[in-house]
Amino acid sequence: MNEVPSADLPRVLPLEGASNVRDLGGYRAADGRVVRFGQVFRAASLARLTLADQRRLAALGLRTICDFRGRRERAHAPSLLRGIAGVAVHSLPIEPRVGASLADIVATGKASGEDVLALLRRAYLAYVNDHTASYRAVFQLLLQPDFTPLLFHCSAGKDRTGFGAALILTALGVDWEDILADYLATNRLWQPESEIARGLPPELAAPLLRVHAELLEAAFAEIAGRYGSTEHYFAAMLGLDQAACERLRARLLA
Repeated sequence: MNEVPSADLPRVLPLEGASNVRDLGGYRAADGRVVRFGQVFRAASLARLTLADQRRLAALGLRTICDFRGRRERAHAPSLLRGIAGVAVHSLPIEPRVGASLADIVATGKASGEDVLALLRRAYLAYVNDHTASYRAVFQLLLQPDFTPLLFHCSAGKDRTGFGAALILTALGVDWEDILADYLATNRLWQPESEIARGLPPELAAPLLRVHAELLEAAFAEIAGRYGSTEHYFAAMLGLDQAACERLRARLLA
């Protein structure tokens, strides 16, 4: 594999009807190998894909899409995939909870940006502890040869998806600085849809429309504090023991 300068990562897939769509390839693992391009992709909502977008995704040879959106999210904005033949969609819902809690604190009239960050932090801790089944399913699909290339996404492609990308890159042995850089790239690549923060005052909308390093760091601190190590967390909660990790790396590193 030809090495790609880190300044050129992440490799973005420009689409007309979706933003924050990118390849997880190109990052170097601790053993010197590099994450293969064209195998794992992350994205925001696929509900506004144009036919040209669908042809672009089909050209990737995409076989699997993992949808982290909750049931109401999917019903409200179904993915447009009719132009992608042979792709299997796996619904792996991580129901959003921030919206309801946000409405409660907004109703007090005293909410601040810090309150929004506190809600988001609770959501990230829930990803770690309460939604392992969804992330475990992604890893099980990645371990099977007939399910890649694989794309995973939620609505914004920033929180549920961002944590999932960090888990995958961690399992592959990518350096934390690169994992964090991939996570923070959302702040320049994502084009928020207007309804996400509709009606919120600017001081509350601003933190909601970004990703924050402290949230990803809090999630991985929770993993270390509650489970002892990322290795134990992967084995106990995600079905990814050392042997499975080696198989994953054999599949996705070159």
